[in-house]
Amino acid sequence: MASGSIIRFDELRGYGFIAPADGGEDIFFHANDFGEQRRLVRPGLTVDFEVTEGDRGLKVASVALQGVPAEAPHGTSSPRLANDECDVLTAAAFTAAVTELLIEHAPTLTGAQIMQARARLLTFADGHGWIEG
Repeated sequence: MASGSIIRFDELRGYGFIAPADGGEDIFFHANDFGEQRRLVRPGLTVDFEVTEGDRGLKVASVALQGVPAEAPHGTSSPRLANDECDVLTAAAFTAAVTELLIEHAPTLTGAQIMQARARLLTFADGHGWIEG
């Protein structure tokens, strides 16, 4: 396996490129190539990978983030990188931030839809340790 760093990643389209540590042509990847780790993909992370020749050039045959287990066991929280830090908010602060984001970016949502989304996101955040308490 070779190693390298993610140098570009387009979250919207779900693809990016890896710069091999030993130099050479950048390697194409799709977020789905990371399996359960796909939600952790971002520029700057180090990866281990194998290469294959695709229709348009080199692409990954297999890839994994370094320092992160391939999959979290079912029912456990998602894996985190050692240097992956996030702010832990109170439930009230998180709910207020989510409400503002929903109003700003989805202004056609009804109050009931906002409350439903907010409740689900609060449960999700709490399950990942992003909420105090």
